[in-house]
Amino acid sequence: MGHTRLVKVVLAAALVLPAAGCYHAIVDTGRPSSGQMIENNWAHSFLWGLVPPETVETATQCPNGVARVETIHSFLNQLASAVTWGIYSPMTIRVSCASGDDDDAEDVEALLVPATATDVQRNDAMNRAVDLSRERAVPVLVHFAN
Repeated sequence: MGHTRLVKVVLAAALVLPAAGCYHAIVDTGRPSSGQMIENNWAHSFLWGLVPPETVETATQCPNGVARVETIHSFLNQLASAVTWGIYSPMTIRVSCASGDDDDAEDVEALLVPATATDVQRNDAMNRAVDLSRERAVPVLVHFAN
């Protein structure tokens, strides 16, 4: 009976691991990329990601800011996490630096929501931002004053 149970566990793992796929999250700021990349393929995270990796310092390498940030749990990252039962859970972090081209900065709309705004007014501001973005095909910055 012990052998049968082991076979079932191995088969279950063989079915679940490929189904897990690779986790991939992207934050795109809308700024044009300069082509310069900062990449860390083994950013050290622990306890299933509860202890995050160190902050990626971009100030010196990306003087014009960041265009895009990607966090990826590749197959090898996930394998390392599985082998350590999640105690060590590395990830890949890719940062694309923004170019100094500020032509697109003029194409950003901005809405200011006063600190005294009610919940209804705040909701209305978000709806207006969505409508503006859709109509003009540009990002809309909504700033909630303190």
